[in-house]
Amino acid sequence: MTQAPPTAAARPARKDLVKAFVASLSGTSLEWYDFAAYSAASALVFGQLFFPSHDPLSGTLLAFSTYAVGYVSRPLGGFVFGRLGDVLGRKQVLVITLLLTGISTVLIGLLPTHGQVGALGAVLLVVLRFAQGVGIGGEWGGAVLLSSEFGSDRHRGFWASAAQIGPPAGNLLANGVLAALATLLTQEQFLSWGWRVAFLLSAVLVLFGLWIRVKLEETPVFKELRDRGEQAGAPVREVFTREPRALVAGILSRVGPDVLYALFTVFVLTYATQQLGMPKSWAVTGVMLGSALQLVLMPLAGALSDRLGRRRVYTAGAVGAGVWPFVFFPLVAGGSAPMLVAGVVIGLVWHALMYGPQAAFVSEQFSTALRSTGSSLAYTLAGVIGGALAPLLFTSLFASFGTWVAPACYLAAACAVTLVGLAMGRTAAP
Repeated sequence: MTQAPPTAAARPARKDLVKAFVASLSGTSLEWYDFAAYSAASALVFGQLFFPSHDPLSGTLLAFSTYAVGYVSRPLGGFVFGRLGDVLGRKQVLVITLLLTGISTVLIGLLPTHGQVGALGAVLLVVLRFAQGVGIGGEWGGAVLLSSEFGSDRHRGFWASAAQIGPPAGNLLANGVLAALATLLTQEQFLSWGWRVAFLLSAVLVLFGLWIRVKLEETPVFKELRDRGEQAGAPVREVFTREPRALVAGILSRVGPDVLYALFTVFVLTYATQQLGMPKSWAVTGVMLGSALQLVLMPLAGALSDRLGRRRVYTAGAVGAGVWPFVFFPLVAGGSAPMLVAGVVIGLVWHALMYGPQAAFVSEQFSTALRSTGSSLAYTLAGVIGGALAPLLFTSLFASFGTWVAPACYLAAACAVTLVGLAMGRTAAP
């Protein structure tokens, strides 16, 4: 059942809207800092520390397998916290998810390695990675609604983009910290204890995020829904029975962006160092510059979708993303560092065009009473199909075929799936 938006009298002041935007942005940035630190460490050090092997590629594959665990566990977070967001409210859920992800990340920084405790270190790493994924799975849907439900429908694309800025902001911060540590420390120091600093810093970041979120009010949309007594009784079941097309459209629309992001923030680190023989610092520089540019491009893309429509802006990004790997890989084949950096940055530009309007597009597929559950399920289930397997498949395809063409075709197919999802979805707000 579609609900009316808050009345003019019920709408919050602009300062409350800005506060919600900052709370959504800061919380997702902090959680994605945790996630990005793990992703970068998977490519750079975890293969050696937790999955030692005589073959560096095999160690990297095993490290990426634990990377995938963080995506596979997301649906559990989506099911549990998405439902609670529709029953209890958006704010309470976001405090819990921030704590879950932050504590897991700090504990990763304290883990003993394979050289100290053998396989137990890898087991504990997988468990904590699983907990990280559960927290992230519950975070996104609530963070999107936190900012978008404080604003007007006419500007939903812009305000909802607050949660979307979190991944590049967190990625920028995590890779910046790891790059600084790798530069300041020797290789032995970095492998011994330096990488742990990035994870332990999460404790400070989580405290800041909690301070922001605890002070925030519940969204006016949920308040009105609660006052009317119109919350869904069984939101998970109702999403599957009443709004299955919306769920499928949301899932498919997210596959391409997830696969593209995995290519240009995770796989590119391994490809540059192991295949092109380039220092990892160049690949990290490309990711950092691209992420910095996304901080501006994502809200711009969200705002542009308010004017031109979600589908039009999103489609432009999907088409560009599907074509770009066929340009990128030949471009960097000669081992040129500037070309590598430029290629990664352009790849993340295409991602921004999709990711900016994505939050509004996905949330608009569902009625108000089911919006937290529906958005969370679409986000997390798509993560399993797209992001979870992408780094592993990129590495496996390249190892099997010995050419960049196979990974490029994989990304093109993922973008085609996104176009199907966009065609299925509706663009008008409920």
